[in-house]
Amino acid sequence: MTATPPSQPYTAGRPVSVWASLHYFNIYRLIVASVFLLAVFIYPRSSGLGSEHLRLFVWTSAAYWLLALFFYAALKQLRMGFNRLLSLQVLADILAITLMMYASGGSKSGLAVMLLVVLAGAGLVGQGRLTLFYAASATVAVLLEQGWRVLEFGADLADFIQTGILCTGFFGTAVSARLLARRVIANEELARQRGIDLANQLSVSERVIRDMQDGVMVAGADGRVRQWNPQAEALLGVRAPARPDLASFSVALAEQFRAFGSGSRERVASLRVPGSGALLRVRLLHAGDSGDVLIYLEDMERIQQQARQIKLAALGRLTANIAHEIRNPLSAISHAAELLREEKRAASQERLSHIINDNAQRLERLVRDVLELGRRDRVEQEPIRLGGFLESFLDELGVHEQAERERFALQAESGATLRFDRAHLNQVLWNLISNALRHGSGQPGSVRILAHGTPSSERVELHIIDDGAGVSEEARGKIFEPFFTTHGKGTGLGLYIARELCEANDAVLEWVGNEPGAHFRIIGRSQPWQENRSAGDNPA
Repeated sequence: MTATPPSQPYTAGRPVSVWASLHYFNIYRLIVASVFLLAVFIYPRSSGLGSEHLRLFVWTSAAYWLLALFFYAALKQLRMGFNRLLSLQVLADILAITLMMYASGGSKSGLAVMLLVVLAGAGLVGQGRLTLFYAASATVAVLLEQGWRVLEFGADLADFIQTGILCTGFFGTAVSARLLARRVIANEELARQRGIDLANQLSVSERVIRDMQDGVMVAGADGRVRQWNPQAEALLGVRAPARPDLASFSVALAEQFRAFGSGSRERVASLRVPGSGALLRVRLLHAGDSGDVLIYLEDMERIQQQARQIKLAALGRLTANIAHEIRNPLSAISHAAELLREEKRAASQERLSHIINDNAQRLERLVRDVLELGRRDRVEQEPIRLGGFLESFLDELGVHEQAERERFALQAESGATLRFDRAHLNQVLWNLISNALRHGSGQPGSVRILAHGTPSSERVELHIIDDGAGVSEEARGKIFEPFFTTHGKGTGLGLYIARELCEANDAVLEWVGNEPGAHFRIIGRSQPWQENRSAGDNPA
């Protein structure tokens, strides 16, 4: 899952960075107004400012200073659009500087250069918008000032040439500021997008590293651990302090780090974790030119378990194929034994044919169990209401095993529902209850079957208990092993297949103990009967 970081915050439809630029533009305006005001008060005659109308210059500079202070202090309180606010400030700059320029002798005073600075700043702050409007406003103001000077003081008309050159500079500055602002906008957008992409990539990388099954650590040249994922702590069995070093994780790991020289490209070693005794594979390699070292921790037991699972899967497919190939000649042998029994022969030959038939049937059951084990991955779970299912199942089992119905004591809650493959559950219960019948006393109620749910954990438990001698102490650790049996005609795969089928259905089969007979329990996922009815299921 990619977590997209929030983009640059916006205020009134504009990025915060643009409003920050306007804030600095206000600071510049306040400084310029303060300089004008101080200069005219300290050097009222020698500075050349207000040389023609000192009173007008003083009042204009004072008003300009107050206006700059207002714009600076009330920027966050002004409720208007950015372009409108910027235009208001720039027009105030043009008016104030034009009046001060008029009071100081016109364009010859040099104050017109301040208008170029204002236009350039407005073009950059406004990101190139309305720059030509600002240039046109400054041009009109300067031309009006020069025209009024000609009418009032009889100034030389040739001064309009210098004013025209200045106005051309206004438009050139505006166009340059607009082009520069477009480039700045493109670079800012590119940087913002790259920042978002980088943040997304870092988020993805962090999530991947955090959820890795292998431990990952980054250690500096001094042995200080800069980063690590939770799996590293889990594999090493430690809780790292705030600023850990490798020794706080593992002393043996710190020794491997010291043995890993700067000239080595990679180091692979094995590490035994104290306490748990887990075997880890440690791989150290340099993380570029930064001097940091990447440390990978792999659980060798998990790798070996995966290898065993792969081998077992391949062995299961091979066994299923072999069992399928054995079935055909086995059927022929069984058929031939039946034909021999039908012929009128000596008692010894009839006994031999009976032995052949019994062992052929035993091999047939073994082949059937192996083939059924190979189909454990074909699971079609459905909600099964245990009360009705167990009633029907016990009736069928009693007919097949020639057992009276009184030998079973069934107690099933009305709402107990188990999510299970119906065929798998039938085979699991057949194995468990057939064993209970075989080892029980045969008295009424000798085999107890209890089914009840646990609403707090959404699980259901199914108990099968007999009143026989129970599981012997020697057999307790082997009852779920394949081909282990205490019955002369058994295949030794019944309980093993039952447990495998339970695991395939997200359930657990376990031997609880002797009460005094064997007590087995199935714990699986439950589903309330009301939900089944509302969903249109009919698990009964």
